Amino acid sequence: MDIRQIDDEYSVSGQITVDELDQIKALGFKSIVCHRPDGESADQTPFADIEARAKELGLQITHVPVGPMGVTEEAVQGMVDALDEFERPMLGYCRSGARSTAIYQKTHHIRA
Repeated sequence: MDIRQIDDEYSVSGQITVDELDQIKALGFKSIVCHRPDGESADQTPFADIEARAKELGLQITHVPVGPMGVTEEAVQGMVDALDEFERPMLGYCRSGARSTAIYQKTHHIRA
């Protein structure tokens, strides 16, 4: 797991696994946003599996997929809602972290 800090409230990562959630919580993250559409790759952990364990650990979590169309208006609104509602620090993840970074930058610009 390669977590890259964007600012004091938000970091990004590539795909995470259920087993990594305990470490994510131990690192102090309070919430998670998945930006990867389910079924993008055969070796990808389904969001529902990540969500179930995250909730067991008391982490807030939501799915705001960013697919082939890029960062859509709907995705930006989903991210704005997550930022408004969820505790931080927050971890965003996708395949590589690039989409999680892009949506945060667009959302952060709107909210600033």
